[in-house]
Amino acid sequence: MTERFFPRWTLKTEGIIMPDERLPMGQTVVLGLQHVVAMFGATVLAPILMGFDPNVSILFSGIATIIFFFVVGGRVPSYLGSSFAFIGPVLVATGASVGAPNPNIPLALGGIIAAGALYFLIGIVVQIAGHRWVERLMPPVVTGAIVAAIGLVLAPIAISSASGMTPDNAAGTAFARWIALITVIAVGLVAVYAPGMWRRLPVLVGGAVGYIAYLIGANGLGYGAAIDFAKVGQAAWFGLPTFQSPVFSLSAMSLIAPVAIILVAENLGHIKAIGAMTGRNLDPYLGRAFMGDGLATMISGASGGTGMTTYAENMGVMAVTRIYSTIVFVIAAIIALVLGLSPKFGAFIGTIPGPVLGGLSIVVFGLIAATAGRIWVENRVDFSNPRNLITVAVALVLGAGNFKLSIGGFTLDGIGTATFGAIILFHLLNRGADAERDNPALRADV
Repeated sequence: MTERFFPRWTLKTEGIIMPDERLPMGQTVVLGLQHVVAMFGATVLAPILMGFDPNVSILFSGIATIIFFFVVGGRVPSYLGSSFAFIGPVLVATGASVGAPNPNIPLALGGIIAAGALYFLIGIVVQIAGHRWVERLMPPVVTGAIVAAIGLVLAPIAISSASGMTPDNAAGTAFARWIALITVIAVGLVAVYAPGMWRRLPVLVGGAVGYIAYLIGANGLGYGAAIDFAKVGQAAWFGLPTFQSPVFSLSAMSLIAPVAIILVAENLGHIKAIGAMTGRNLDPYLGRAFMGDGLATMISGASGGTGMTTYAENMGVMAVTRIYSTIVFVIAAIIALVLGLSPKFGAFIGTIPGPVLGGLSIVVFGLIAATAGRIWVENRVDFSNPRNLITVAVALVLGAGNFKLSIGGFTLDGIGTATFGAIILFHLLNRGADAERDNPALRADV
């Protein structure tokens, strides 16, 4: 019997709710709102750090989630939001400063579309040829090295913002650093000690604490530049955000397109995690998941939005609630669409001070790097093996030092060189191990 493209979504009111099951509509709406809150902090932070319009990114996070839902046939529960993997390459390609208005967004959009197109093509190959080659190309030691490099290459950006550095003040200010530290501590305290679902929202709540601290110190006590709420009062409640068209530059595309490899590794891990949580084999949908994410990234980039990826924040919500119904993510997407169509909401987001963003960046970028440790531990990567040790060591330094390499007309920044460096170096050093697996007679213990 031929499988239906969409499941029937059986009504269920208690216990674990699987992807092809649904709750009553009232509960579904509440859970959809909860997923919006969970993704909100990161989905807004990423475009702000790149100088993009957060309203556009919120709007396209909803559109991207709906696209993903249709491409996977409503069988993989995921919310798509702004990817942090694009931050480093976008800032380098556009010459922008973190958290400042980006005058070269069209250049970045061309690169984002190129990354989405490459991602989509990889999805087609996976759909036709299967997914095992992806796991063989990027085993856990390589995936972890790439993830760690992303966090490290972004570290100077976070410190610059947290220190209040500007073109006119390269040294920053003590007030900015204290606000950043207050924000970091608030995020940590919320993540560890907050009750219930508040513990799932450390970026949102910690950012609010930092915002209030800055408001008191700057607007109240005059220690820094005051927050200006004039634009918030003038903005309309509803209206279209400011869309932009892409410009296709070979240099910008060469910097940003390799991010697709990182998104593949990220999405692969997310699909595996959701499969483990639900007890279902979702591997047959990997190709369609890649294609859905790639298509969503291209459409977002075509109108001024950031690159998209599946969100671990929302996976955390699913793990806590044990509700995996894909219908919940359709509701969440609709709520995001409404938020994206509110200029007043966007104007308020624009008032977030740089030091607060810097504090959030320290935590978020640090967590990206630290995730590598989790990947290595969960997959029991053997660091007594020099192949693994050298692969990771080289990737970390390439990323931390933002090592750039020009090949013909293409230029790779630290994320790109760390990504391709880890993949190439691992397989170059692993040739002997491959030969031993294929021919037992070559093993030293035979």
